[in-house]
Amino acid sequence: MALAAQPALESRPPVRTEAAVPVPGTSRLSRQLTNGCTIRTGTPADAPFMHTLIAANVEVGHLLPRTRGELEAHATRFSVIEREGRVVGCAELAPLSATVAEVRSLVVDEGERGRGLGTVLVEELSARARREGVWTLCAFTHHPAHFVRLGFSIVPHVWLPEKIARDCTACAKFRVCGQYAVVLHPRTGVMRPLRMARVTARVTPR
Repeated sequence: MALAAQPALESRPPVRTEAAVPVPGTSRLSRQLTNGCTIRTGTPADAPFMHTLIAANVEVGHLLPRTRGELEAHATRFSVIEREGRVVGCAELAPLSATVAEVRSLVVDEGERGRGLGTVLVEELSARARREGVWTLCAFTHHPAHFVRLGFSIVPHVWLPEKIARDCTACAKFRVCGQYAVVLHPRTGVMRPLRMARVTARVTPR
């Protein structure tokens, strides 16, 4: 289960973006941000840079490891943010079923945090999920407040059987997981709210 990096979604003024435009000769979309960065669809060539970002956060316990080969194979699922040609953030829209997808490997370079780039990545994946007909966008995190501010709601893990079947049952922390499951319906942007205290009782390790 991938963990969201805590500093990546700090509450900051929104970063405005220009309209997305196609990258010549590809099916990728690219959009200029007002802070000098560009957000675009990932490519296999981005894999080494994404791997470096993810690996740095694996070491501090924010993310689970990903292999470079895996990142190359799924590169187009990622949205990446680059500044002056250097990848400074990434996140994957990972399908769990035809209608459920997960925000995975969300990370922003340490030197770029606090500028709202994590929020931009989540919003970009939410927009992609809506275009692709995804009904439920989920994430698993130790820091749900960042996602709640973006419209996600905390839910019991059992509400996401696709995730449990695919990843959780093979995890060493299955049934003693300290992460929160959060969800958003991209088509509506809302989810039935649940009380934090009630959900905490269901997911806190014993």
